[in-house]
Amino acid sequence: MPTPITTPKPALKPTPEQLQQLRLKISEWALEAGFQQAGISNVDTGQHAEYLQHWLDAGYHGEMEYMASHVTPRGNMRALPDELLPGTLSVISLRMDYLAPDIELVGHLKDPGNAYISRYALGRDYHKLIRKRLTQLGKRIQDAIGEFGFRAFVDSAPVLERALAEQAGLGWIGKNTMLINRKAGSYFFLGEILTDLPLAPTAQEQTDQQQKNHCGRCQACLDICPTQAFVGPNVLDARRCISYLTIELNGPIPEDLRPGIGNRIFGCDDCQIGCPWNRFSKATKEDDFTPRHQLDKATLLELFAWDEKTFLSKTEGMPIRRTGYENWMRNIAVALGNAPKSIEITEALNARRGTISELVDEHIDWALGRR
Repeated sequence: MPTPITTPKPALKPTPEQLQQLRLKISEWALEAGFQQAGISNVDTGQHAEYLQHWLDAGYHGEMEYMASHVTPRGNMRALPDELLPGTLSVISLRMDYLAPDIELVGHLKDPGNAYISRYALGRDYHKLIRKRLTQLGKRIQDAIGEFGFRAFVDSAPVLERALAEQAGLGWIGKNTMLINRKAGSYFFLGEILTDLPLAPTAQEQTDQQQKNHCGRCQACLDICPTQAFVGPNVLDARRCISYLTIELNGPIPEDLRPGIGNRIFGCDDCQIGCPWNRFSKATKEDDFTPRHQLDKATLLELFAWDEKTFLSKTEGMPIRRTGYENWMRNIAVALGNAPKSIEITEALNARRGTISELVDEHIDWALGRR
């Protein structure tokens, strides 16, 4: 759930000098709160509203109906921050690195017997941590400037956060649709504070080197995608995306896409792994993003042995809980079908058949058919 709206109380209007000083302080306070960068934009998302509508009209959102909801007479609310908090004049965008120190990416992924979980999901659910920090930052601003209206978000409301972050000078939206920063790659979370303070956009102070799109002719992210989910640069057909298939999709995974999933059982990092800018990614200092239960090193057979009680216990407070036990087992069955033949895998698949659901059985049968 998003942070409750904090509405302003009668207060003196801040002077331009106070607002300018506040802008400088926000970046300082953001660093103290554990964020790596902060930027400010107005509420205009430019052409991104039109891009969003074209994407929806093409059906690329699949079953994610929430992407098409929240429509107002002015248009899709995702492109209209001031519809979420009436009176919004500015958006403070912030980013926080999440990649744990010494975390293995390619090495773990290359062993088909391993269970690959997207690296953002290995620790504590980021929503609560970042929302708390955003709220603390908002209240600190209030203490300095007087009461004002604000609302904090972290991937929890209809907001085009990457577009707003780009406008705020935090990076550019790459061909893989991720926000990329020249000094930090793309392994970071985004959060926003919507406010009725008339803050001048920070992008005006950013150098061309930071704001400019630096993808150039590179299309490594497009070429590396295991299921060829990119229709073209900056256009992702979510219906083919492994993150969508293993997290968002309920029901059977299309058979023609199952081989491409490989050993990825929750999300996918390939389009980030392939991005040259991620050689500049930084390790997080947040202990909460440290992998839990050694899930960064787990094997498929190990996780396929979990019963529902174990799943709920092990994933408590983690993003992984979102997929649910049935889909978790469905995903692992597909990954086992993609693994090299072995007696252990065949026995594990047969032992699970008839113990969970018809949906899981269908994927187990598919996997057994590849033995």
